[in-house]
Amino acid sequence: MPYPEELRLLVEDELERLTFSEEPGTARLVEAMRYSLLAGGKRIRPVLALATARAIGRDERDMLPLATGIELIHTYSLIHDDLPAMDDDDMRRGRPTAHRAFGEDVAILAGDALYAEAFKHILTHQRGEPRPILNAMVELATATGVEGMVGGQYMDVAGQGQDADELRRLHELKTGRLIAASVECVLLINGMTRPETSDFCEFAAELGVLFQIVDDILDVTGTDAALGKPQGSDERHGKRTYVSEFGLEGARELAARSHRQARASLLAAAPDGAPALEQITDFIATRTS
Repeated sequence: MPYPEELRLLVEDELERLTFSEEPGTARLVEAMRYSLLAGGKRIRPVLALATARAIGRDERDMLPLATGIELIHTYSLIHDDLPAMDDDDMRRGRPTAHRAFGEDVAILAGDALYAEAFKHILTHQRGEPRPILNAMVELATATGVEGMVGGQYMDVAGQGQDADELRRLHELKTGRLIAASVECVLLINGMTRPETSDFCEFAAELGVLFQIVDDILDVTGTDAALGKPQGSDERHGKRTYVSEFGLEGARELAARSHRQARASLLAAAPDGAPALEQITDFIATRTS
């Protein structure tokens, strides 16, 4: 499925340029931050931000500071997810995870630093009116805090998600909120508010659910080489997933339904078309890694 590769390359170039500190004493910490940050991937969240800017008629480059900050946050979450106290994964994107390469102590600090540097970067470099930018930062902080990603992570480690509704809610927070914020923060910076943004927000929320359903399917059907980490890690950790809850075919049916809903919401949000967002949506639905 086509992917807006030109937007991904914009993100990669911006990430390569980032510098975090000239303090010699923190060189190893910065090395760990960059090790995880520059490990590659499709950069779905920042690409979503740039594609949203394009969909509402803005130059996508205007949103690069926001997009970059979102990827810093996503990378922090991966570092912490991989830790022994969480998912205890040894491989990420085909190479040792941060705590295996640098030790648990440095990995924890690298994640902490990336989260802080994300907000510093956006607030320093994102152009726009102050109030809309602050509104976007409130949304981003909420999406990654107790009412968002971290709250969903807690629900996961606490063994919640024992029925279909709980499972969906857990993943709406853990995975979906940052994906949704990648769209919503662009709208907020551009001064858009509900109900003007309702269809975009429904699209973004459904896209987050779609991503997680497909992720659960790939954990069962993917290969170690394609995933860049051991296949079947959710099952080994006894986690409830869309596959464990509904079976493989049931999860595929849910993914197809979620894909249709995301596409319908996107059409309502952008009736004249949003090719890059359409490409990302279809890619998420059909991805193999």
